[in-house]
Amino acid sequence: MKRLLAAIACFLAFTAIARAEPPVAVVEDVQGKVTGAEFMDYVVPGQVIKLGPGGRLVLGYMKSCWRETISGIGTVIVGSEQSAVHLADFKTEKVACDPTQAQLIGKELGESAATVFRTLKDEQKKGPAPLVLHGRSPIVSTAERGKLVIERLDAKGEHYEVDLTGAQMTRGRFYDLTRSNIALHPGGAYSMTMKSKFAAFVVDPGATPGAGPVIGRLVTLQ
Repeated sequence: MKRLLAAIACFLAFTAIARAEPPVAVVEDVQGKVTGAEFMDYVVPGQVIKLGPGGRLVLGYMKSCWRETISGIGTVIVGSEQSAVHLADFKTEKVACDPTQAQLIGKELGESAATVFRTLKDEQKKGPAPLVLHGRSPIVSTAERGKLVIERLDAKGEHYEVDLTGAQMTRGRFYDLTRSNIALHPGGAYSMTMKSKFAAFVVDPGATPGAGPVIGRLVTLQ
């Protein structure tokens, strides 16, 4: 009995630690029977996901830029940079993403658009480098509702506004700008604001249009 109680206590402690970990990956796609994760969920190390008949799961790891496609009946244990998979089919590919994306989740940026613009122009960079997107149509993550404003910082004339007040948001917080036919300019520097929330980023010169991997297009408003 004592051993059973000790085992339960260890399991609960491990679960609590896992839940306290910051997210390391995002669920980019779910098909069939999958338990333990849903489309556009953030997942943490130690999280267990089970696939049943017809199950298919795509995970994008934000730090390592590994994109995993897991299918068939099996079990997935989320790691820090890659998953451990039992029984199910497992395919991986490296995709273009910015590893600093993982650090931005749940943190305050504390920079103004002007500061970021100076950082981009100054060879002696004094602040953190802005996020680099590898897709021309960002996916914005925000709990706010209202007018989303995207402004180009290094050139005049490029300005977008999207009213998210009544928009249908995936998981209540994600909006894909491909739905508004917005494609930003490769190599451009941008700010994105909504009310008091802000993000700054640059678009990689080789960024592709359309709905590419989530981890290459995700912008978190903070």
